Amino acid sequence: MTTIALGSAPTTMTAVRPAATRLRLTARGRAVLTVLAALPAVLVILGVIWGGGAALASLDPSAPSGTFETVTVSAGDSLWSIAQEIAPDADPREVVAEISRLNGLTGSVVSAGQQLALPLAYTQ
Repeated sequence: MTTIALGSAPTTMTAVRPAATRLRLTARGRAVLTVLAALPAVLVILGVIWGGGAALASLDPSAPSGTFETVTVSAGDSLWSIAQEIAPDADPREVVAEISRLNGLTGSVVSAGQQLALPLAYTQ
């Protein structure tokens, strides 16, 4: 049989230093760090992709010839007035939409002296 001795044993107190803690990354932590490190590169690539098609109407030789004509906006002109002038029989909303798409415009504001590309279908 086993005996257990009950009583007080002399104990000594010694100062225990905590061990140096090492940084341990879990799989989730590595994934988060990888995503954070790759985020700037992904944003730059997306910006290039989205901004690449903004300039459809250009005078570069790479632009298809015969697809548009250019006009200079005069003082007091608007997209609506230009659309009515170049295509009086067409719906001005469609003409304005086509001009905006061709020039990469996000709004309907144009300024005097601005060069606009006009679809060739409406200028003939």
